[in-house]
Amino acid sequence: MKLTISFSFRVVFGTLLLLVAPSVFAANVKITPLGSHDGEFCVFDRALILEDPDGTRILYDAGRTVAGASDARLGKIDVILVSHMHGDHVGNSHLKAVNAGTCAKPDTSVPALPNTNTVNIALEKNSVIVTGSEMPKFFAAKLKKLGGNASHSQLVRFGGSKQIGSVSLTTVPAVHSNGIAGAMMGGELGHMLDAAGLTAYAGPPTGYVVTFSNGLVVYLSGDTGITAEQETVVRQYYGARLAVMNIGDTYTTGPKEAAYVINKLIKPASVIASHANEAATKNGELISGTRTDRFIKATKAAVYLPLSGRTMEFNKAGKCVSGC
Repeated sequence: MKLTISFSFRVVFGTLLLLVAPSVFAANVKITPLGSHDGEFCVFDRALILEDPDGTRILYDAGRTVAGASDARLGKIDVILVSHMHGDHVGNSHLKAVNAGTCAKPDTSVPALPNTNTVNIALEKNSVIVTGSEMPKFFAAKLKKLGGNASHSQLVRFGGSKQIGSVSLTTVPAVHSNGIAGAMMGGELGHMLDAAGLTAYAGPPTGYVVTFSNGLVVYLSGDTGITAEQETVVRQYYGARLAVMNIGDTYTTGPKEAAYVINKLIKPASVIASHANEAATKNGELISGTRTDRFIKATKAAVYLPLSGRTMEFNKAGKCVSGC
């Protein structure tokens, strides 16, 4: 009798382990940069795909380096996040083809206005665009005009959150500008704005905090300077363990300021450098003396380069466990 019970227990336990194991051992968040040049970190690179263990796929700041809605690298896209309305983030143009031009000067000559690269991708992929401030109205109008579903442009404002699949999304403050260029609006009003040298206001820009089903919390900085919320909200309230941090200087935090944000305010386990505004690598290797190099040297946390097409996997604690 004892032998029978022991054998039955082992069979049941083994079966349960087989059922549970895939979700346990595969419970990492996958992050794949979609830059202009395979295996490099280049001047216009912003776009990332973040994939939850449940399969929910998020495209963050498609910008100019996603080669249009037909870019084979995209695959299924459930959600698109846009930090703000500048052309290098929403996509006023896009790559002619992956690897077109050089890392320092990609060929992003294919126009995407007045639709934007983001809207074209959302229409092709039937994706939901999630943004804060007044940006959802802009995207809803674009989707409706192009025959899409205006309700696919959805709002999440500071302090609130939205659940899509097993992923929770919220916006956090960013210090930057957020004007909509006249060419992006189109029509007579767009021409008038351009002629006057003005842009339309789309509310404050945003960063994002994304909480995945494995418990990993990721901060996406967008374009920002140093903010108090990076400590009080991003670290103290949400407990972000991975940060995607802009380091490009002049328009956003530079290497020194970004390192301060990581070292003193957010204190994550890991950080992915972003928005360096330079050709930071050659043949996949970091170029000495670049902004990216200075940021890495000044940062206490583990820093990873967003080499285009290389998928990194992060566990709940924010540690890179694959593709590093």
